[in-house]
Amino acid sequence: MCGIVGYTGTQEASPLLLDGLKRLEYRGYDSAGIATLCNGHFTIQRSAGKLSTLIEKLAGSSSPGRVGIAHTRWATHGRPTEENAHPHTDCKGQVVVVHNGIFENFAERKAFLATRGHRFTSETDTEVFAHEVEEAFRPGDVLALGNLRHREQGRSRRRFVTRLARVDSPARRPWRAPAGQPCRAASCASRTREVSPSLV
Repeated sequence: MCGIVGYTGTQEASPLLLDGLKRLEYRGYDSAGIATLCNGHFTIQRSAGKLSTLIEKLAGSSSPGRVGIAHTRWATHGRPTEENAHPHTDCKGQVVVVHNGIFENFAERKAFLATRGHRFTSETDTEVFAHEVEEAFRPGDVLALGNLRHREQGRSRRRFVTRLARVDSPARRPWRAPAGQPCRAASCASRTREVSPSLV
């Protein structure tokens, strides 16, 4: 059981994400973290322990951006450490993921991705998903999330709710996807994509 918060809008995301995590802290107190996006770069802050530890860590530091995701964790795969705290990223730091649930066959998927050159920094199943997305994306491939879903049918066994953000090319205005399709939002001269629960 975990708590997930996401925000895109006109205000700084970090205070709103932390406020949301306070309301969801009962769903997990092993670790917490946030990721914000600004000018094409993610700022990620994580900590082991209760949310108050993360708040203390953020005091006096900067997490700019009007787009962000946050997570408070009840540990399943992986010990309750800062390395295993969400959000998790891909090799390039362009995909950021928070997740509630279980990827039942993550170990075999992790082993496969390692043969493809992916490098992992945690013990979690969630990080594997970030690398799955990285593997599926190709430059200019706006349908990559749909492609990932198609390619992974019968390959990944999963029960989860996931929120994902990806740095992409600069966007001049927000783009709204049709119902049931991946959603993207523009902010800080960059674009993010979010996987809706209906896709998984």
